[in-house]
Amino acid sequence: MPFPWSVVAKVVPWAEVAKRAPQAMRQAKQAYAAHRAGGALVRQLDHLVLTTAHKDACLAFYTGVLGMTLHTFGDGRLALHFGQQKINLHIKGQEFEPKATHPVPGALDLCFLSVVPLADVVQRLQQAGVPILEGPVPRTGAVGPMRSVYVRDPDGNLIEISEPTN
Repeated sequence: MPFPWSVVAKVVPWAEVAKRAPQAMRQAKQAYAAHRAGGALVRQLDHLVLTTAHKDACLAFYTGVLGMTLHTFGDGRLALHFGQQKINLHIKGQEFEPKATHPVPGALDLCFLSVVPLADVVQRLQQAGVPILEGPVPRTGAVGPMRSVYVRDPDGNLIEISEPTN
């Protein structure tokens, strides 16, 4: 039996696909050229998984203090969205498969880029009663120089919040 292309033609938004195709092809060609030249096989981080032992406190910190948005997906899984990234949450002892070999709370060291001036970040952290461990201090990030402050989330993960200084 031949493939039912007529059905596909009715459900696929071909006009939208056609608009995005040149950009997607250009990105794919650039990625493949970088790979052939010995470069990276990946282009950005989509999500990471954070294991927490303190679900409610974790959600309060990431949504209430950092302003991320909580989403539920799949079979009741939780994710914290910000920008074009997300943090999937695993509750200690209730992790989803596949998972890290040794998923433990408090093992992460993360750096987030702020959408507001660092002075506003410091003020919000202070208002929320979150102790600042260090900063503002100069640092070097993936895209260049920045100023950072450091705090801990409820599980003890080190959280760096930065603003570019260029």
